[in-house]
Amino acid sequence: MAIFQSPHSGLLDRSFSSLNFEVSHRLHIETLAHADRPWIADDGQDVISELSGVPKTLPAKYFYDDRGSHLFEAICDLPEYYVTRTEHKILENCADELAALIGPCDLIELGSGSSFKTQVLLEAYGHNNLPLRYLPIDVSGSMLKKSALGLLEKYLNLDVYGLVGTYDAALAHLPTPEYAKRLILFLGSSLGNLNPFECDRLFSQIADALNPGEYFLLGVDLQKPLPVLEAAYNDSKGVTADFNLNMLRHLNWRFGGNFCLAQFEHQAIYNTQAHQIEMYLTSLCSQSVCFDSLDWTCQFHAQEKIRTEISRKFELTSLKAQLQNLNSLKHPNHRLQPVRVWTDPQQWFALVLSQLQPKE
Repeated sequence: MAIFQSPHSGLLDRSFSSLNFEVSHRLHIETLAHADRPWIADDGQDVISELSGVPKTLPAKYFYDDRGSHLFEAICDLPEYYVTRTEHKILENCADELAALIGPCDLIELGSGSSFKTQVLLEAYGHNNLPLRYLPIDVSGSMLKKSALGLLEKYLNLDVYGLVGTYDAALAHLPTPEYAKRLILFLGSSLGNLNPFECDRLFSQIADALNPGEYFLLGVDLQKPLPVLEAAYNDSKGVTADFNLNMLRHLNWRFGGNFCLAQFEHQAIYNTQAHQIEMYLTSLCSQSVCFDSLDWTCQFHAQEKIRTEISRKFELTSLKAQLQNLNSLKHPNHRLQPVRVWTDPQQWFALVLSQLQPKE
């Protein structure tokens, strides 16, 4: 009998409070220290440091207040944003093979969001009669709880252990495994937001979190024609622009800032030498922005840019070499060895499955 069953008739009509009572024994959400305030370690000093630099930048973590998390989910549904639908199709094509290869496991997802794509794997495990426990990790506690309740409503025998916090904190505080193997997911091309040094650091943290023989599934956006890339980050509905500008709204709330959003403009360009989209907020005039709680003022001149995000586009051969050459503190004699690669017919996106194995 499959671990996942179809919902009983009438379950969807029950009240939300009744649903919470019914699923409470299958849901555990742990909020890690300062998870609701991932910026507390520097208390805004990172904002001062990065806006004082040349060029000005801002940490991408400030995208993801609750509004930002919901805007990002809306971006994923845009027609220009090929990433989500391409990755979803690849997952549909490889899910059964993946489930059979890994078997019963703890399924850990970094940046789980709505968990939409993850349901492809949950379905594959269900119709292949393979058990698992789902461990979503996200900085947005409200998003994590909402998506977890939706999954528990749909999959009546699923257990969810959610961790509210940053990747760093969650990977260092994973609960005791329920099954013999664990699979860490990092989907949606989020790796592209990290520079090469940050990628190495994340790969090492993932290797430290795994035991030899366990797996890591990585979604990466591949290099492709320029018009496709630029359209994906400059959508016709302006959702990406809203997402970018929302960072300023978040900083206003968090640090008593007085950014006027109408005086900044979203811009996304492709850097052909670095193979990365670069997202900016451009000041439309000379202006001063004050942060009351930081007791600090930042000066902008007209057309000065704040770089808010990069989105690197990868080449598979070099990415696999980077995985193999990681420097893990816990497992210095092991590496993340790519064992499977799945991609789409256009070679726009790839899923790379690696296993923590001894170095040859």
